[in-house]
Amino acid sequence: MSRLAAPLRMLGWLGALALVVLLAIQLWFLGWVTFWTWQNPQRTAFMARELVRLRAADPRATLQHQWVSYDRIAPALKRAVIAAEDARFLAHDGVDWEALGKAYDDNQKRGRIVHGGSTISQQLAKNLLLSPQRSLPRKAQELLITWMIEALWSKRRILEVYLNVAEWGVGVFGAEAAARHYYGIPAAQLGPEASARLAAMLPRPRYFDRNRGVPFLDERADSILRTAPQVVIP
Repeated sequence: MSRLAAPLRMLGWLGALALVVLLAIQLWFLGWVTFWTWQNPQRTAFMARELVRLRAADPRATLQHQWVSYDRIAPALKRAVIAAEDARFLAHDGVDWEALGKAYDDNQKRGRIVHGGSTISQQLAKNLLLSPQRSLPRKAQELLITWMIEALWSKRRILEVYLNVAEWGVGVFGAEAAARHYYGIPAAQLGPEASARLAAMLPRPRYFDRNRGVPFLDERADSILRTAPQVVIP
């Protein structure tokens, strides 16, 4: 038994150290989420990663991004994005288990991942602080940050931040930059048709930026245009 004492103590210390590190990481994330309750994030993990990618080809590359307040984003875009990305946005607590179940069934039928079932809050957690890689630890961390966001922010704040940091094209982030990049107008002036098309681009913004004439984009935008008027926004 004495031979096992030292290894067991070592395992205990390592386990305790791992818990301390894990707690410190969560407190670091919580600190940022708390700070962003009243301060607008100017740079996200996704923005930083995209800027590195662009500067690998052009050292002078910059991002298109301009923060605007919630009231300076057209209601049509808010409705279109909720209709496209998270129809139960106002009802769930960060995770839409019903949507996840439907996405799982659909993916099983198709034999590949077609729908993710992530809510706006989950996408925001990932965009702000994480990477796009798919792994169980990364997904678990995403859920923890999502619940932090839902606990500290109003739905209005969640949607405001999401619309200001979402990726909308090659180096294009946020509704204001997207509206000017694609239509030459501010986000406040976006109409239903333009809003539906921008919402349709969200799953693959860089691809659709380079391939704006693909039939799927028109079909998806038409579908969003039909459902968006019934959406209630915060």
